[in-house]
Amino acid sequence: MGIGTKLNGTLRGFIERQQMFFVATAARDGRVNVSPKGMDSLRILSDTRVMWLNVSGSGNETAGHLRDVNRMTLMFCAFEGDALILRLYGTARTIHPHDADWGEMLTHFPAMAGSRNIFDMTVDQIQTSCGTGVPLMDYRAQRGPDELLPYFDDMGEDGVRAYWAKKNTHTIDGQPTGLIPE
Repeated sequence: MGIGTKLNGTLRGFIERQQMFFVATAARDGRVNVSPKGMDSLRILSDTRVMWLNVSGSGNETAGHLRDVNRMTLMFCAFEGDALILRLYGTARTIHPHDADWGEMLTHFPAMAGSRNIFDMTVDQIQTSCGTGVPLMDYRAQRGPDELLPYFDDMGEDGVRAYWAKKNTHTIDGQPTGLIPE
């Protein structure tokens, strides 16, 4: 197991090859949330800063948790090639569509219907481990471009906002997410 504080070229390359990553957050009280993320939603901005775009879904736990406790873990697993698990630990800032810097931050990503949050993470620790317990799996395709994005595109902007109001304003533990200004 290796521990460090900055990404290097090898680890950056590993992240860029991954089709999927996992995000973990927790508030002081309540449940720990772990979510899989895919599509073209992650950017490495420096050796200590990554940003990822969150598309609408059934919950918005990460945004709610970060309002209470500002910590986040990203995990990347090698499902093909050499075994490796990489975890990035740090703090993150949530950017919502109503925030002043939303438009500027959104330029880092391709247009995706239902884009809901951007998380700007400062990495303070990096850990690698062997990953030999992770199965080898063949990648076929991302589901999002053919299933998730058309769903939100068909809703239109007003429909997406109504969806957010119904499903994304509070965590499953009842904490506000900040998605819609109060």
